[in-house]
Amino acid sequence: MDEDPFKLSLSNFLAKETQDPLQAPPTFSKWVRDSGRASELYEPQMLSTADARTTIEYDGKPQSVINLCSYNYLGLANHPDVVAAAHDGLREYGVGACGAPMLSGMTDLHRELERAVAEFLGREDAMLFNSGFGGALGTISGLLRKSDVAILDNRSHLSLRDGAILSRCRTEKFEHNDPASLDVALSRHQGRRRLVILEGIYSMDGDFGNLKELMDIAQSHGASVFVDEAHSMLACGENGRGAAEKFGVEDRIPLIYGTFSKAFGALGGFVAGSRETIQYLRFYAHPYVYSCALPPVVVAAILKALEIGRRQTELRKQLWENAEYFHSQLRSLEIDTGSSTTYIMPIVIGDRGRLYQVGHELRRRGLWVAPVDYPAVPLNRVCFRACVTAKHTRADLDEALNILADTLAPAALKSA
Repeated sequence: MDEDPFKLSLSNFLAKETQDPLQAPPTFSKWVRDSGRASELYEPQMLSTADARTTIEYDGKPQSVINLCSYNYLGLANHPDVVAAAHDGLREYGVGACGAPMLSGMTDLHRELERAVAEFLGREDAMLFNSGFGGALGTISGLLRKSDVAILDNRSHLSLRDGAILSRCRTEKFEHNDPASLDVALSRHQGRRRLVILEGIYSMDGDFGNLKELMDIAQSHGASVFVDEAHSMLACGENGRGAAEKFGVEDRIPLIYGTFSKAFGALGGFVAGSRETIQYLRFYAHPYVYSCALPPVVVAAILKALEIGRRQTELRKQLWENAEYFHSQLRSLEIDTGSSTTYIMPIVIGDRGRLYQVGHELRRRGLWVAPVDYPAVPLNRVCFRACVTAKHTRADLDEALNILADTLAPAALKSA
């Protein structure tokens, strides 16, 4: 393989190259070597907490950075009261649950969190998963059957797509946030059980799901709707109940999914809905049935994070003020952020070689943003993903903007 490594991507190394399925494809290994320092931007080692400013290892030494990589949207991952609650849980319950929820991993803390989540969302019941990805996959695959149809936005998260594939149902995609495209997709499968799968905020584009209009189309076809609120839960809506609350459609969604790894500052996922549906999923969502339960120490922290997120509404207010400020300043620099309207902002580069060149320059200068390559985003939309949080100060954001202006603003690009 003598091609320019930046003309290749992970999508090029799926076909078998050897007789041994346990051996990495040789062309993949060569591609990694030929890509030089590009791979060094991935899996960076963080040497401190996931705060607005943190320390990572870069070039073999500690590097202080402004952290625009973190999902710690409300700063709850290192909130002193959340940390104290985790300490209390650790002392009382130890480290691990040491069993699946069905058999031996359920504690009174888990039950308390289930009740708290259900009450928070106005649902009858909720269940917990030890992984956000696994929870979304397990919920979709647990609900759908071979004769069903899953209809997904073409920007849907891989966990949702994998869940549909695992269920062996028919899958369809519609154009991102496009009611007309959804209408066509639903029309192709009249007479079958259909589930329209949407997201509150799309994690790569940073835009809201077009919930009202898409739900209207689904309802006109008699189709059910599932909303993944992973990036919107606790950070959107007057009370933090996500995009569904923000757009006034909570009562139109029978089942709602979210994660604890974003605004809650922990890990895991949950699904909330009717008692009967949740009871069914406890037996048919395989990542729940066959995985160890969330560690009690984490559950204790999440309970406190939920309490603080509900009570301290100023955290959401600050998050959105920071996001709006950063958006306006990026626009003034003529930096392409796509259709983002939230605290998640793609900074579009569009050229893979330049993505990695600039990525190293930003890290050297103390700005940590995440490179997002094809096929996670379209080839001409490769980007850095920046996540603003409530804990960024105006000084943090202005310093980040100065660095971006020097490296990415049109004038800087022309002189490069």
